[in-house]
Amino acid sequence: MKLKIVISINTAWNIFNFRSGLVKALIDHGYEVIAITPQDEYVERLHELGCKHVALPMDSNGTNPARDLQLLVRYYLLLRSIRPAAFLGFTIKPNTYGSIAAKALGIPVINNIAGLGAAFIRDDYLTKIVRGLYKFALKGSHRVFFQNAEDQDLFLSSGLAKKAVSGLLPGSGINVAKYPVKPVTKLNARPFRFLLIGRILRDKGVQEFAEAAALLRQQGVQAEFQLLGPIDPANANSISAEMVRAWELAGQISYLGRTDDVRPYIAHADCVILPSYREGVPRSLLEAAAMARPIIATDVVGCRDAVDHERNGYLCRVRDSADLAEKMARMMALVPEQRAAMGAAGRNKIETEFDEQIVIQKYLSALALVSPSDTARSVPVSDVSDLLPEQLNS
Repeated sequence: MKLKIVISINTAWNIFNFRSGLVKALIDHGYEVIAITPQDEYVERLHELGCKHVALPMDSNGTNPARDLQLLVRYYLLLRSIRPAAFLGFTIKPNTYGSIAAKALGIPVINNIAGLGAAFIRDDYLTKIVRGLYKFALKGSHRVFFQNAEDQDLFLSSGLAKKAVSGLLPGSGINVAKYPVKPVTKLNARPFRFLLIGRILRDKGVQEFAEAAALLRQQGVQAEFQLLGPIDPANANSISAEMVRAWELAGQISYLGRTDDVRPYIAHADCVILPSYREGVPRSLLEAAAMARPIIATDVVGCRDAVDHERNGYLCRVRDSADLAEKMARMMALVPEQRAAMGAAGRNKIETEFDEQIVIQKYLSALALVSPSDTARSVPVSDVSDLLPEQLNS
């Protein structure tokens, strides 16, 4: 019987777009991979990867204690039925409630702290709650991976994780073969093009990007400022569709909507930007660098890992649209050969530091040290829903 591995994230979209390589590698190494996420349109794509799926309702942005307790119970019932050899947790709620349930059942846990999100940017009651949850949930984890050294140091110094089980990953890793270098189209055929890729959230620096675009336009700069990513009305940190539309009407930015494939947009951009307030290691910057595009990002946790200042791009001050505009103007002032050199440096950085195989091998090594769980009571995943209370599937 194959050993079952559960991977749980707050969306199937996240697994398909960022963890497909890991899922396929686990399957190739003989594991049966089961994804536990809320139901969305990407579940069928997980099936196409050979990954099974169990739907679990999850209010990713909510702080309702009753709903969170219900989520914990649902995790416990699911994991008790599946009896996996290991639980791989990503994002806050799977990393906390999923880990707590797994450990209560004696299931080894491997966590991935992929950026700390809004709860760690601010210092309020929510921060204290999240830190307390992490401290309790990560106690006894088999392995806790971090995507940058600063997040790792914060967790270790705060007593949220133990040094003996912590490790570093190069973000989610990049399959460099999927991101080929594309030559930049000649600028005399169009204006210089800046592209921001990310969820349309305040903490991603989208407001500063729009303000920087307005400043440059006021200075007479002829350039295009494109925004690519989903608007999430359910997220309290979201920028509204009305605000984005207002920026478009004012001529500040062009909103491109959302996409499953960022590569054509990167290929037609001259520079990719992310003025985020904090990251794990931002995927959009890694993808842009892999395709040999110079990048601009804020000098904050996570972004610093992707940008070597003045080598493959520029770092700017956080929450400072004027400084962002200055770095954008400086990028435009470079001759094409200088930007090409930055792009080449970025591609080399991805190949040597952020290759997806580094991530995969670290997971395989961690799993090799996990003692298989008692699978005597395991059941086929297709039968799991039949074993759970009716309200679990509501």
